[in-house]
Amino acid sequence: MSQTNLPYEQNVDACFEEKIGKDGLSKAAYGKALKEAETALAWLREAYEKQTLALLRVPERKDDLGPLRDVAAKLLDNTTDLFVLGTGGSSLGAQAIAQLTSWGTQAHVQKGPRVFFLDNLDAQTMQAALSASDLKTTRFLVVSKSGGTVETSIQTLAAMSAIEKAGGGKYMKHHFAVLTEPAKDGKPNALRALAEKYGFATLEHDTGVGGRYSVLTNVGLLPADILGLDIEAFRAGAKDVLAPVLAGKPADEVAPAIGAALSMALQAEKGANMTVFMAYADRLERFLAWHAQLWGESLGKEGKGTTPVRAVGPVDQHSQLQLYLGGPKDKMYTVFMTETAGEGPVVLPELATDPAFASLAGHHIGDLVDAEARATVDTLAKNGRPVRTFKVKKLNERTLGALFMHFMLETIIAGKMLGIDPFDQPAVEEGKILAKKYLAEMK
Repeated sequence: MSQTNLPYEQNVDACFEEKIGKDGLSKAAYGKALKEAETALAWLREAYEKQTLALLRVPERKDDLGPLRDVAAKLLDNTTDLFVLGTGGSSLGAQAIAQLTSWGTQAHVQKGPRVFFLDNLDAQTMQAALSASDLKTTRFLVVSKSGGTVETSIQTLAAMSAIEKAGGGKYMKHHFAVLTEPAKDGKPNALRALAEKYGFATLEHDTGVGGRYSVLTNVGLLPADILGLDIEAFRAGAKDVLAPVLAGKPADEVAPAIGAALSMALQAEKGANMTVFMAYADRLERFLAWHAQLWGESLGKEGKGTTPVRAVGPVDQHSQLQLYLGGPKDKMYTVFMTETAGEGPVVLPELATDPAFASLAGHHIGDLVDAEARATVDTLAKNGRPVRTFKVKKLNERTLGALFMHFMLETIIAGKMLGIDPFDQPAVEEGKILAKKYLAEMK
């Protein structure tokens, strides 16, 4: 089972008992799950028509691109270093996008200003980052939907303090841009108030799109534009995936519905309580992190949901594959493969004359990556582990936009099938309240 009219090909054949034996999913359980997915698809179509889920209208938007590009130009003016301050959904999607340029990998070649994502709050990292930059030519993009994210707030104020100490206080407005939602329902937005006080360039965070679903809004596309990527192509790829949903196609012809039905049925019938995502491409490592937040925070409620696990091949074959093959049969596997055969450095035959190296003679690095990816998939299947694959011909803006929309829809559909709200995150609030309490006690 695969869909070939998309920028990627999803294949789920190796998840069923006909292919992998008794540990595979039965067609009866899968058929039941597909029927449940039909209800979720109907909900999505109604939400699109009634405009009650802003995410579904994002791929067709154009009105926000002009203001986005204006702010990008300001942030790039006379800039050597650009820091994106934000956490979770305010950063992970943009990082996944940035990796299209090989940012964050050994293959990255610096073009334009250095771009850093300070998504995790760490005292030593923040100090080192500020100390290693020329603050006169350093800019900061601050992203927080609510404007009250405490980690982002302290980063912003610390960066402003560093500028002030360096004697740049009177130029403060040139160093910062803020992306946050407007104050609403009488509730203040402290970050927006700060931006207005100092005259920072400001963009509106869509109030109807939660942080972890915001990658196709200006949250993800502003950094993409700064990095010189084709921002319209991301949305074009998303439209490719959304089109069958809006056209009323049945669940077994809608790629995200197939994925959601598969995951929920495997958990119900086979106890697959973990979902392992393994990508054979360094440029998809941050995409895996983005998905882990999306899936975990959206579905982990009321004792429900499955646990996302990240792995990057080939390196994690050596650190995790033994567990996957010899450990508990409580996982579903998703493997991402790119067309890598024939790519990368080649081994000269005259240098591989030792019998131990003979199999490598004349081969490219990409040949081995391709062989190992296929071998991992086949080995998982032969050992009764349900595994689906995503084959990507070319990892570009359109393909990544399609993958973003696929997994946002897959997550929403799974949430509806579980009978939970995939858009809230009530359990994380308790920790935030306690952290503020402990901070106050330090004074």
